[in-house]
Amino acid sequence: MVTKIVIIGVGSVSFGPAILGDLFAFAGDLRGSEIWLVDINAEALDVMARYADKLNAAFGQPFTLRATTERCEALPGAHFVIVSVAVDRLATWKLDWQIPLKHGVRHILGENGGPGGLSHALRNIPLLLDIARDVERLAPRAMLLNFTNPMSRLCMALDRYTRVRFVGLCHQISEGYHIVNRTLGLVPETGDWWADTHAIQQRIHITAAGLNHFTFILDLRDAQTGEDLYPLLRERLAKMPMDFELMSRRLMDVFGLFCAAGDGHAGEYIGFAAETMALTGYDFHRYEKRGREQWERIRCIANSTDPADLIALKASVRPPGERAVPIINAMLRDLNQYELSANIRNDGCISNLPDDAIVEVPAIVNARGVHGIHVGPLPKGLAAIMRREVEIQELVVEAGVKGDRNAALQALLLDPHIHSYAQATHLLDDLLKAHAKYLPQFA
Repeated sequence: MVTKIVIIGVGSVSFGPAILGDLFAFAGDLRGSEIWLVDINAEALDVMARYADKLNAAFGQPFTLRATTERCEALPGAHFVIVSVAVDRLATWKLDWQIPLKHGVRHILGENGGPGGLSHALRNIPLLLDIARDVERLAPRAMLLNFTNPMSRLCMALDRYTRVRFVGLCHQISEGYHIVNRTLGLVPETGDWWADTHAIQQRIHITAAGLNHFTFILDLRDAQTGEDLYPLLRERLAKMPMDFELMSRRLMDVFGLFCAAGDGHAGEYIGFAAETMALTGYDFHRYEKRGREQWERIRCIANSTDPADLIALKASVRPPGERAVPIINAMLRDLNQYELSANIRNDGCISNLPDDAIVEVPAIVNARGVHGIHVGPLPKGLAAIMRREVEIQELVVEAGVKGDRNAALQALLLDPHIHSYAQATHLLDDLLKAHAKYLPQFA
């Protein structure tokens, strides 16, 4: 049987090259697979297809590569569908950050939680559900591996409104490893993020659970000796500079566990996060500049005719940074592979959260799919915060699917960043107006 893998959104300069690199890192195990590259941006798809061709040549043609702007051409018979899509990502994110701020909302990042996360979800839920329904129709046995944010909300939409098998994947757990290592000082870091991450994970083992971008370290061990490192972490955190992950340290002092996601992302779910972090939002200028530089590098490789560039390209491929391809390989080979984090339906994994919540927990991957590990209960206070967030997610999904303004308003009124009815109603009106062309369900 030829394994068929479809990558939707491959034209993204941050996502496409990373996933392609991961596939070729597994070229030996996945040799003979048929890889379909899909993006609605024909120009970006052309560049990425030629970049993939260069990789394929460098590795001795392990894959059959296809490219199309029409996902329904690619999907029939697919075994795995990897999805990372967004609507006018940078411009819309800026508005998700700026509009709430004008209404006095002291929020962090504006991407996955708070009013910015609401707006982001309303745009992306219909987009992902359209893809999922095509998968249902054309590849009903496929596993959909989702990278699209807001992760928990979009995976909840998949669970509530489709029959597709899915897992949501996010590399934010790696930030937890870096935060712990910076605190404990066990592994010298070189500045190469992914290489350092792999080195740290050889020395430290974290078991974390919760919601995407809001997971907490349940257990912290020396990966070589099994020693419990939590007491040392608490001791060292108390001596760190005051501005080092201050919100997460406060949460640990009160609720007993340290947050693995980092203050920036976790702060989207905490109403008092702005007390400990500057209201500067994401560095959009750096994000845009880095994207331009990455795209120029990819374009140069795609256009190159120099054989030396193929050698350099092959040498640049490293162990996977994202987890989609290792999970695909583990399913194909029935490996019972341990994964640090997967976004899946709870079904008892965290015993004091609803069974139908989407949680981020460790998992085992085998031929039957991705299976969450049962980690027991979270501290009552943290579970209460998460249950509120799950209820908000339910309302956001209802609003995103049905175009229900009242459900969106309820989600805002439950949000810890919102402090008045007038603020919520005016803010919602402005967000819906600003993104109206991407929100046909509200027309």
